[in-house]
Amino acid sequence: MKSFTPVPGGDGNKYVPFEKRTGGCSEVFFTRDLSESGLIKIYDKVSSALSGKIAVKLHTGEAEGPNIIPRPWVRELFSSRLSDAAIIETNTYYEGSRYTTEDHRKTLEINGWTFCPVDITDSEGVAELPVKGGKWFDKMHVGKSMLNYDSLLVLTHFKGHAMGGFGGSNKNIGIGCADGRIGKAEIHTAAGSDNMWSIAEEELMERISESTKATVDHFAPHVCFINVMRNMSVSCDCEGPEAEPVVTPDVGILASLDILAVDNASIDLIYSLPDGGGKALVERVETRHGLRQLSYMKELGMGNDRYTLVDIDNGDAVVTAAEAVRDVKPVWRPDAYNTFAGRNKLR
Repeated sequence: MKSFTPVPGGDGNKYVPFEKRTGGCSEVFFTRDLSESGLIKIYDKVSSALSGKIAVKLHTGEAEGPNIIPRPWVRELFSSRLSDAAIIETNTYYEGSRYTTEDHRKTLEINGWTFCPVDITDSEGVAELPVKGGKWFDKMHVGKSMLNYDSLLVLTHFKGHAMGGFGGSNKNIGIGCADGRIGKAEIHTAAGSDNMWSIAEEELMERISESTKATVDHFAPHVCFINVMRNMSVSCDCEGPEAEPVVTPDVGILASLDILAVDNASIDLIYSLPDGGGKALVERVETRHGLRQLSYMKELGMGNDRYTLVDIDNGDAVVTAAEAVRDVKPVWRPDAYNTFAGRNKLR
């Protein structure tokens, strides 16, 4: 921890339109194909970054959570492209179905993550990674066995979040790679507080981003990011079946070698949804000041908030966010994978 008291930035509730951003430009790939084949096609656009022993960080979810990435999609990706890879996770800070390693293993089985190795990286200890240029941390505590891997694929279910506003690649790593007792406490809880969720708004976004930076810097350049924009409740998958009902329409899948670009593009697509389709998620993001995730990642030099959006469904044509979602209807429809007994079960 830092020896002085930092001051969080502001404006985490203010969206910056694409045309008002400055700086470099990264490539983000986009497909509307929400299926096994769509996931594989977009993975192939960024997979050249990966080599050696590959870890796949995804949110495996609380027991019977209805909105997590469909297991058949991930199983097919592992079967065809990642036969020697492993999913990595950490135990939770809160008491739930993934609080202990024993309960976590049971939940993994319930949720169908049984087709590949799953490494609960903090089950046998904690490691420290440096945070370069951070104002809240000079090191972050992560699951020890994460350091056994050479490359990282960040496979994210993009959705809302009760405190972070939204959960993209940044939240998936920043919270999801921090170990369940030390790292997550450093992010969520002010020193001496008896409220475990005492850190919020801009300060929380900055702490999450610094935690993310530690992991991204560790794996760089052997890291890539995929955001699956499906079943986007305003609630995180950590809420399981109690997640708020999905109302935001499904959009597609994005991928990039730039974490800021892929998260910013995902947010832009939500803001660009026609006929108020993104209203609920926009409200969740802004009321939690979640946009500070994006501005702070830029300040930390983690990537570009400007990007070229490449439509792989249409010959790699370059499109705007508004063009990418112009045909999306403002109604969410469940698909064949909503099979758990949650609010959003198949109906």
